[in-house]
Amino acid sequence: MATLTEEDSGKILVDAEGEELGIVTGVENGTAYFDPDPSVSEGVLAAFGHADTDSDDLELPFDSVETVTDDEVRLTGDV
Repeated sequence: MATLTEEDSGKILVDAEGEELGIVTGVENGTAYFDPDPSVSEGVLAAFGHADTDSDDLELPFDSVETVTDDEVRLTGDV
Protein backbone atom coordinates (compact mmCIF):
# COMPACT_ATOMS: atom_id res chain seq x y z
CA MET A 1 0.00 0.00 0.00
CA ALA A 2 1.17 3.48 -0.84
CA THR A 3 0.47 6.70 1.00
CA LEU A 4 -1.03 9.73 -0.73
CA THR A 5 -0.05 13.30 0.06
CA GLU A 6 -1.27 16.68 -1.20
CA GLU A 7 1.56 16.52 -3.75
CA ASP A 8 -0.34 13.69 -5.49
CA SER A 9 -3.16 16.06 -6.46
CA GLY A 10 -3.50 16.19 -10.23
CA LYS A 11 -2.28 12.67 -10.86
CA ILE A 12 -4.32 10.29 -12.97
CA LEU A 13 -6.17 7.60 -11.01
CA VAL A 14 -6.08 4.16 -12.66
CA ASP A 15 -7.38 0.74 -11.71
CA ALA A 16 -5.19 -2.39 -11.45
CA GLU A 17 -5.45 -2.94 -15.23
CA GLY A 18 -4.40 0.63 -16.07
CA GLU A 19 -7.89 1.92 -17.00
CA GLU A 20 -8.20 5.64 -16.21
CA LEU A 21 -10.79 6.36 -13.52
CA GLY A 22 -10.32 10.10 -13.03
CA ILE A 23 -7.98 12.64 -11.44
CA VAL A 24 -6.88 12.93 -7.81
CA THR A 25 -8.15 16.35 -6.78
CA GLY A 26 -6.85 16.60 -3.26
CA VAL A 27 -5.75 15.08 0.01
CA GLU A 28 -7.22 16.81 3.03
CA ASN A 29 -7.18 15.79 6.69
CA GLY A 30 -6.19 12.21 5.89
CA THR A 31 -8.79 11.78 3.13
CA ALA A 32 -8.07 11.66 -0.60
CA TYR A 33 -10.62 12.75 -3.24
CA PHE A 34 -10.91 12.16 -6.98
CA ASP A 35 -13.01 13.47 -9.84
CA PRO A 36 -14.32 10.56 -11.95
CA ASP A 37 -15.40 12.86 -14.79
CA PRO A 38 -13.03 15.81 -15.05
CA SER A 39 -13.73 18.47 -17.65
CA VAL A 40 -11.09 19.44 -20.19
CA SER A 41 -10.17 22.54 -18.20
CA GLU A 42 -9.88 20.51 -14.99
CA GLY A 43 -7.59 18.08 -16.78
CA VAL A 44 -5.35 20.89 -17.99
CA LEU A 45 -5.21 22.46 -14.52
CA ALA A 46 -4.46 19.07 -12.97
CA ALA A 47 -1.59 18.54 -15.40
CA PHE A 48 0.01 21.66 -13.93
CA GLY A 49 -0.69 20.60 -10.34
CA HIS A 50 -3.71 22.85 -9.78
CA ALA A 51 -6.48 20.32 -9.11
CA ASP A 52 -9.17 21.47 -6.68
CA THR A 53 -11.57 19.37 -4.62
CA ASP A 54 -15.23 19.99 -5.50
CA SER A 55 -18.41 18.90 -3.76
CA ASP A 56 -19.04 16.26 -6.45
CA ASP A 57 -15.65 14.55 -5.99
CA LEU A 58 -15.56 11.05 -4.54
CA GLU A 59 -13.63 9.85 -1.52
CA LEU A 60 -10.71 7.52 -2.23
CA PRO A 61 -9.99 4.96 0.52
CA PHE A 62 -6.25 4.96 1.32
CA ASP A 63 -6.20 1.17 1.64
CA SER A 64 -7.20 0.85 -2.02
CA VAL A 65 -4.00 2.54 -3.29
CA GLU A 66 -1.38 0.08 -4.54
CA THR A 67 1.32 2.37 -5.95
CA VAL A 68 2.00 6.04 -6.60
CA THR A 69 4.31 7.12 -9.44
CA ASP A 70 5.25 10.52 -10.84
CA ASP A 71 2.22 10.42 -13.16
CA GLU A 72 -0.44 8.16 -11.66
CA VAL A 73 -2.07 6.62 -8.63
CA ARG A 74 -2.80 2.92 -9.22
CA LEU A 75 -5.45 1.10 -7.22
CA THR A 76 -5.33 -2.48 -5.94
CA GLY A 77 -7.12 -5.25 -7.78
CA ASP A 78 -9.72 -5.45 -5.00
CA VAL A 79 -11.46 -2.19 -5.87
